[in-house]
Amino acid sequence: MKVTIAEVAKRAGVAKSTVSRYLNGGYVSEETSAKIKAIIEETHYEPNTFAQSLKAKNTNLIGVIVPRLNSYSAALILKGLEETLRTNGYQLLISNTEQVAEREIESLYGFANQKVAGIILFGTSLTTKHKKAIMDIDLPVLSIGQEYKGLPCLVYDDFQAGLLVGEYLTEGGHRKIAYLSVPENDIAVGLRRKEGVQKATENVADCQIDYFETDFQMKSALELFSSLIEENRLDGKTAVICATDNIALGVMKAARLHKLRIPEDISVIGFGDYDIADLVGLSTVHYPYYEAGKKAAAGLIGLTQGKRYVAQEYEEVHLVVRDSVKRLTD
Repeated sequence: MKVTIAEVAKRAGVAKSTVSRYLNGGYVSEETSAKIKAIIEETHYEPNTFAQSLKAKNTNLIGVIVPRLNSYSAALILKGLEETLRTNGYQLLISNTEQVAEREIESLYGFANQKVAGIILFGTSLTTKHKKAIMDIDLPVLSIGQEYKGLPCLVYDDFQAGLLVGEYLTEGGHRKIAYLSVPENDIAVGLRRKEGVQKATENVADCQIDYFETDFQMKSALELFSSLIEENRLDGKTAVICATDNIALGVMKAARLHKLRIPEDISVIGFGDYDIADLVGLSTVHYPYYEAGKKAAAGLIGLTQGKRYVAQEYEEVHLVVRDSVKRLTD
């Protein structure tokens, strides 16, 4: 079996980017160079010529692959990224993929061809094609918002966020709840938040949660919730959990259109704590998007310099209580 650069790095006790830098004539200490050279000779490692040619003469550019630009969270993360990268002498290149996996893969190769120093990936799911592209380009890649095995990641504690929401509603007396989610292939938003809610409510007597799938668009949530109202499918529900604040805003608009009062007739809660959430009185979970962007940028810069990066959960999510949830018990 052909030896990979990752195996060489593991044996040498260094980051993969350090081995890449050695292969491309970059600065590596004499001791580390000797160690890497010995392992390469011992294992008969043959460099990936495609990746090696791409890494030659890398620039101070950082590529960012974003699934949607019309996203409050993406805008704040990008702001944090740009500020930190600019301060450290890097420039940002952005690829908007409109949540199309094939375009994400094209962007990985495209950024490599532009000689970027590293890539930040706002991913939703990591396919085998993604993994092959990351291996081929052999550049530092950091995922933000999603946790992928074997890839440096900066993630939020979405499970804890779901716990906070589930506990808040059930402690307030809500037992019949609707949950508007996104597909579970988005592990963070579609699955982890839901798992947190399920954990918080699993031992609550008579608690019933019905799940309905939508997407990230406010309009889609408005249409779905309108149909639930018109078809009498809410079945006595007293609260609606929305996987994002954008979904919550669509639900709130649909409720108003159908003469339902919030929170008197139906309570609504979201995730994200967008700026507009404060204006409309939406209870939600706060996510430190801007701070995460700064931290991700610092982490990727470290990776380009051969430093190690340990995947971690961003713990600073917290519940923000406003006016959109009615307490049913004293």
